[in-house]
Amino acid sequence: MNILITSAGQRVSLIRFFKMELKEVFKDAKVYAVDMNPQLSPACHVADGSLFIEHALSDNYINLLMKICKHWDIRLIIPTIDTELLVLSKNKHIFESEGIQIVISDFYFVNICRDKRLINNFFIERLIDIPQPIDKNDPTFPLFIKPYDGSLSKDIFLINQEGELTDYHFSNEKLMFMEYVNPNDYKEYTIDAYYNKQGELKCCVPRERIAVRSGEISKGKTAKNFLHTYIFEKLSKIEGARGCLTIQVFYNSKNNQVKAIEINPRFGGGYPLSYHAQANYPKWIIEEYLLNKTINIFEDWTNDLLMLRYDDEIIVKND
Repeated sequence: MNILITSAGQRVSLIRFFKMELKEVFKDAKVYAVDMNPQLSPACHVADGSLFIEHALSDNYINLLMKICKHWDIRLIIPTIDTELLVLSKNKHIFESEGIQIVISDFYFVNICRDKRLINNFFIERLIDIPQPIDKNDPTFPLFIKPYDGSLSKDIFLINQEGELTDYHFSNEKLMFMEYVNPNDYKEYTIDAYYNKQGELKCCVPRERIAVRSGEISKGKTAKNFLHTYIFEKLSKIEGARGCLTIQVFYNSKNNQVKAIEINPRFGGGYPLSYHAQANYPKWIIEEYLLNKTINIFEDWTNDLLMLRYDDEIIVKND
C-alpha cells in the first residue's frame, strides 16, 4: 500500500502528513517521492525514498512513472503541480489497469481548471461572480492582467494608467485583461475543498491569504465564515472532481460578495494550515482509496487558526 508523491519539490509537510497517516493503518507501508532534481528537493530527502523523473510533458514520462510505480509497489499516486495534471488525468486508466490509483479529477474538469477562460464560464454557469473582463481595445483603469494558463504568479500585471501598458500586453494572446479587485474592499481566500470519488463536497476550509510569497501563502488564518456556507451551496457537487481542490476567491465581508478567481485541482501549498485545523485530507484519501471507506461531511475543523511560515533547512551529507 505504498504511496508516491510526484513533483515533490518543497512539499515537506505533505510528505510528512502522508507518512504519518499511512503508518497508522499500514505500519510497513512507505511514502516515496519523484522529482526532476531529487538531490535538491527537500521533500525527496524526507520521503522514504526518491528517484528522478522526467518532465511531465516529455514523451517518456508515463512509461518512466509506471516503471517507478512497479519498482516500489505503488498503489496510490498524489500529484502536486499544475503541469502534470492533464497528462496524468488523461492516462490514469493505464495505471488503474495495473492496480494503481491516481487521486486526480477527470480530464475534462482538469482541462477547465487549467484554462482561466473556461473556469470563468464554469463559475458563471453556477451563478458565481468573477472579476469582470475588460476590453483590450477600450480599457478602463486600474486593471489587472494575467495569462489564462498561468501559475505561480508569473506574468501578472497591475496597470494603474494607460501609459503603463506596453506592446507585450497587447501582443501576448494569452494575457487576459480584467477588473482590478481592490484589497481595501476584498480579502483573498483559498478554500481547501475535499471531494470524494463521486464528486461530492465533504469538507471545505476557507483560509485567508494574509501574506503571499512567490504565489504561495506565507501567513494565513482559517475562517469559518460566509464562504464555508457559500461553497457548500454553490459547489456541493462537481462532476469529475476528486481529492483536494483549492478554490481561490476574493471576499467582501461587508456585503458577503464573492468573486471567484480559479480552481486548482490538487493540494495547494498552503494546505498544511487546513491539516493542522483537523481537516485531514491525507487520512481521508487513504481511507477512501486504499480502505474503500465512505467519507462523511466534516465541519468540525478549527476556526481562526493562524499559520506563520518560515524557512527551515534539510542538511544532506554527500558521501
